[in-house]
Amino acid sequence: MAKPEDTLIIETSKGRVTVEMRPDLAPGHVARIKELARKGFYDGVVFHRVIEGFMAQTGDPTGSGMGGSGQKLKAEFNTEPHTRGAVSMARAQSPDSADSQFFICFDDASFLNRQYTVWGRVIEGMENVDKINRGEPPANPDKMLTVRVAADPA
Repeated sequence: MAKPEDTLIIETSKGRVTVEMRPDLAPGHVARIKELARKGFYDGVVFHRVIEGFMAQTGDPTGSGMGGSGQKLKAEFNTEPHTRGAVSMARAQSPDSADSQFFICFDDASFLNRQYTVWGRVIEGMENVDKINRGEPPANPDKMLTVRVAADPA
């Protein structure tokens, strides 16, 4: 089991999703995710891009897929595979354009390996990720109700 400081609890409209964060793979990304979670940045944010057999994307406070926190992250590409349950940062064309948006893989997405920064893995609640409404954007999008670091008081 991951240490509480490296565990992210995402309460979604479909149920709880627990992510083991991997600072050993992507220390800058994990630090930024924790910082945003602790500020309440992700609370109430929708899953704005959900593609069957691929992934569920969230982390844009505008819900449009174009928003973020305003702070770009340096790429931390690694060898962790984009397989079912992988949590990775979304980005634009530039490798160093990740901000606050991230996605959870439904299935193998190995074509993304070493091109996107994997920073965690779902360790509990993948069945809840599977229930997230599909669409680009979904007609009735699901949300992250709250996102917190397990080490923090509830």
